[in-house]
Amino acid sequence: MTPHLIRIWEKRYGAVQPTRTGTNRRLYSEAEIERLTLLRLGRHLGHNIGTIARLSIEKLRALAARAVEAPPNGAQPRAVEAALHAEQFIEEGLARIRDLDGDALDGSLHRAALAFGFQAMLLTVVGPLAQRIGLAWREGTITAAQEHFASARIRAFLDLTARPFAAADSSAVMVVATPAGQLHDLGAFIVAAAATNLGWRVACLGANLPAAEIARSAIQIRARAVALSIVYPDDDPGLPGELDTLRAYLPPDVALVVGGRAVNAYRESIEKIGAITPSGLSELLSMLDELRRPAMRR
Repeated sequence: MTPHLIRIWEKRYGAVQPTRTGTNRRLYSEAEIERLTLLRLGRHLGHNIGTIARLSIEKLRALAARAVEAPPNGAQPRAVEAALHAEQFIEEGLARIRDLDGDALDGSLHRAALAFGFQAMLLTVVGPLAQRIGLAWREGTITAAQEHFASARIRAFLDLTARPFAAADSSAVMVVATPAGQLHDLGAFIVAAAATNLGWRVACLGANLPAAEIARSAIQIRARAVALSIVYPDDDPGLPGELDTLRAYLPPDVALVVGGRAVNAYRESIEKIGAITPSGLSELLSMLDELRRPAMRR
């Protein structure tokens, strides 16, 4: 774990409370090291850090014991091994981003794709890496230039890598965008790449688009679905109106899917327009697969 991540867990979630040396350096006890290890394992297994950080050490041990019960030969369970392997790629990616080393970042992403396969790489490496980039930018531990650099390189990688899976002209069509006022589009590109891999024909429009432009594009290409990424900011007073307008302009049979870190801040408005709101990338992929099937049967 990086010092930055440990400090976030300490400050935001109270995961540990280290003592301080005379020179104000953190000093961790054996119990706190065990707690951090168990929290890291729980996070890799898909648990929300905000939830498990509040658990007692006994409950964390029980959670770990249920999840990582080793087979008779003592080998590490595959799910845990894969999670730890993914974390190595994520940490490596963050280091390359801080160094502004594009070639090294590309190499790390390509090795992750080979190690996991494209779709699993999106779920276990690229998606979490994008979240960590956003968190680091908000916390001020990476600069705006580093964040923009990361987004551009990852977008280019996804565009290049997803092309071999491009769908036929008869496939279901989807528009992916971020609505007006939403300035970060890396999540949208991740969704576009994942949907392409599932067999959709995708038009990714990018960031900060008015509802009328998104709807016009969807109608023009006869889209089966429109997917919106809502990440930042999470307090835009104009966004509910944009969502209402988009739903009003879209044909009623066009599905509207809304996801991203800031979804909960606009939950009432999203529910009002009847949009689908997956809890994460994995659930989104299942939903997209279901939405594509009606088009396959026509």
